[in-house]
Amino acid sequence: MARGTTKRGVRTTALFVVLVVAVSAVVLGVWRPWVPAAMDAPILASDEIVTVAPAPLVLPEHPRVLVFGDSWTYGAAASEPTLGYAYLLADLLDGETIVDGVRGSGYLKPGIDGPAFGERIAALDPTLEPDLVIIQGSINDRAQGAEGYREAVTAAWAALAGTYPAAKIVVLGPAPHQLPVDPGTVRIDHDLAAVAGARGWWYISPVQDEWITEQNYLGVIDVDLGNKHPSNEGHRYLAEKVAAALADIESAPLTQADGAEPDPEQ
Repeated sequence: MARGTTKRGVRTTALFVVLVVAVSAVVLGVWRPWVPAAMDAPILASDEIVTVAPAPLVLPEHPRVLVFGDSWTYGAAASEPTLGYAYLLADLLDGETIVDGVRGSGYLKPGIDGPAFGERIAALDPTLEPDLVIIQGSINDRAQGAEGYREAVTAAWAALAGTYPAAKIVVLGPAPHQLPVDPGTVRIDHDLAAVAGARGWWYISPVQDEWITEQNYLGVIDVDLGNKHPSNEGHRYLAEKVAAALADIESAPLTQADGAEPDPEQ
């Protein structure tokens, strides 16, 4: 009897330990105080896709740039749309910008005065011959969910590359319209960075690079009449940040796909 009681005690103790471990795992899986709340947005498993090193960005002295995006590219909340960042970028690059912005549009979501990105790309003029295409945004898909998002991005980008095969393409990720950054915006930023990395395209992340912070938020974003879009000063600031990011990319050293410096003998 004593021996049987000992076995039952061991089994009971083992079961208790398993239950404690299981409960702890569940608690840790749900409550992760060391992770910012915004980073708990669902990230698709395909984040493990292989990243391709982007080719060097070399632009002519006076580049012709197509800036494609949403309301921020349109120039929303600027006193005149032509005071938007995409227009101001022309002088900063000493070139020409062709602006194609549709308010409210995204890769999944149609806009106020135009369709979603894929359909808009299909309608682009193939004779524009831009040296550079900047495809911006968009936060407008943050409520659409992750399902089908990367597929829509991949299809749109394939069409864009096919329309302008000679152009360099740089992806400008979504910029936060509010703080803390919306979890949907964080998901979009991660997804776009992953897909851009798989294509070997340069990716600029206003979210990860903290272009908009608590310190400068009210100076960049018009929270009143602008409905959380950039003010005139905000568009000027964004244009300067984009121009600086492009300059950094142009001066980036050539690296191999694994991140190692290239062999000078090659």
